[in-house]
Amino acid sequence: MTLEIGNIRLRAVEPIDIDNLYVWENDLEVWKVSQTISPFSKFTLKEYCSVANVDLQTAKQLRLMIEVTEDSISTTIGIIDLFDYDAINQKAGIGILIGNKNYRQKGIANTALKILVNYSFSVLNLHQLYCFVSTNNKASIDLFLKNKFIQRGVINDWTLHSNKWENACFFQLINEK
Repeated sequence: MTLEIGNIRLRAVEPIDIDNLYVWENDLEVWKVSQTISPFSKFTLKEYCSVANVDLQTAKQLRLMIEVTEDSISTTIGIIDLFDYDAINQKAGIGILIGNKNYRQKGIANTALKILVNYSFSVLNLHQLYCFVSTNNKASIDLFLKNKFIQRGVINDWTLHSNKWENACFFQLINEK
């Protein structure tokens, strides 16, 4: 199975990704949605890249880089993750970041999400995917709704940002096959 549709491809993390990961993981705007509370060093990211391809059963997570190919040139523009993988209950959380802001609002996240959902259900045999999205993150809410995730509820005071509590929507996608 190829993890691509058209000019968008998901691939494993490679050592060449350290510079992008360093910028994206240390972006305070991203911390708000990723629940990060301290910076990542290049050393830490280098160590992560060396073990990033540990199997899903062991790591309980899978991080893939999102690449776009234009005029035969591939550009890495983001990350998509499965996390909290639960083999017994056949579920995982899902998260996505288009780190290169020039590629946001172009439908790339939508395609990357379609690829990962298909892979999760047809190869990993997951029964469900889920995510929590801040009620203030309209772009992500629209993305998950567009991809048939169902909003199951709102969780009050889920995250604290700038001394202010934010609510989160809980989304779920069940594999009906």
